[in-house]
Amino acid sequence: MRYNPINKSLFERNRSRFADQMKPNSIAIFHSNDIQPTSADGVRPFIQQTDLFYLSGIDQEETILLIFPDCKEESHREILFLKETSEEIAIWEGNKLTKEKARELSGIQTVYWLSSFENFLLSLVFDTEHIYLNTNEHLRATSEVETKDARFIKWCKNQFPLHKFERSAPIMHQLRVIKSVEEVEAIQEACNITAKAFERVLKFVKPGVWEYEIEAEITHEFLRNRSRRPAYESIIASGFSSCILHYIANDQQCREGDLLLMDFGAEYGNYAADLTRTIPVNGKFTDRQKAVYNAVLRIQKQAIQMLVPGNNIKDYHKEIGKITEDELINLGLLDKSEVAKQDPTKPLYKKYFMHGVSHHLGLDVHDYGKRSQPFEEGMVFTCEPGIYIREESIGVRIENDILITGKGPVDLMKNIPREVEEIESIMNS
Repeated sequence: MRYNPINKSLFERNRSRFADQMKPNSIAIFHSNDIQPTSADGVRPFIQQTDLFYLSGIDQEETILLIFPDCKEESHREILFLKETSEEIAIWEGNKLTKEKARELSGIQTVYWLSSFENFLLSLVFDTEHIYLNTNEHLRATSEVETKDARFIKWCKNQFPLHKFERSAPIMHQLRVIKSVEEVEAIQEACNITAKAFERVLKFVKPGVWEYEIEAEITHEFLRNRSRRPAYESIIASGFSSCILHYIANDQQCREGDLLLMDFGAEYGNYAADLTRTIPVNGKFTDRQKAVYNAVLRIQKQAIQMLVPGNNIKDYHKEIGKITEDELINLGLLDKSEVAKQDPTKPLYKKYFMHGVSHHLGLDVHDYGKRSQPFEEGMVFTCEPGIYIREESIGVRIENDILITGKGPVDLMKNIPREVEEIESIMNS
């Protein structure tokens, strides 16, 4: 693996915490993601199912984790099933994980080959009453392709129709929202790699470069620092494209006088960083660009201070909305009298700032977390206000990753330049 192994104690604790939430006399089963095809004989690079990784630390395809806390046979309370290396696989792909290496990574002592899974499940499941099955219950999830989890649910219900089926997702959402020390360290490393990429592009960007060239510089820095890939599709948006929230074409030339909005982050050990910075292509903000940029920066600085235990997403967004209104009035984009009589369910600031300010961050870029849950110590949020003035081709977003602690918010990207003077100084050095 490219990244340094995460201590197996993290995954041992995670499994123990999951088992504590299971009903008595229950078994839980987690599958790795499918390998996704492209066309002909092509496949996409494998990315592990994050719940399985969270519980096992195993980063290999065709893996199954079984948890059975009440099993009378102690060695069968945790079982890992792995794809066995054949001579042909070894020739074409290289060796897969050995049982010994899997034990070292996961802390699970009982490891069998995948081919024995069904027979082994049959030998255990009739001693249980409940079967916990995993599904993707993320609010933003769309699933047009049937997943391994979905196929397994159908198989299980056909094979064991009289068992009681339970959802693993609520437990996983409860556990994963609070990050451990090891997880924060992995996120911090992803942020550190992302910082190096930003420093690189600050010295690279100039009028005439293409957005995809900037993306290439970012990806180069990721790969040379043990990141396997971007944590999500990088947004490299110049000129008017800076006002398109999920612009990923990255195929335009950066021109004199344009702003360049870049939203990118490295993954490290499956954990994500999420950074946005907006810079002037020529190294110097115009007065108008600087005014909009500093307005967004003031919003962000105030928003970060609200990421404290006990606050909640509804009140947080409401307060940031008020701050944004004042900034937009000062920029001449909103009229104070019109704001005073606006429909509170349709605030006028949404014309220029139409997305949320924060989302959970972790193994997934948009990580698990309920909107109704108050902020707690150990949560990691992005903080990403923006102002988008389409008629002026000015789009500004500034995003940092914030750890909530009992002593106040900790900015995991505090060393990444964001002040106008810092950015201009580095670009012109």
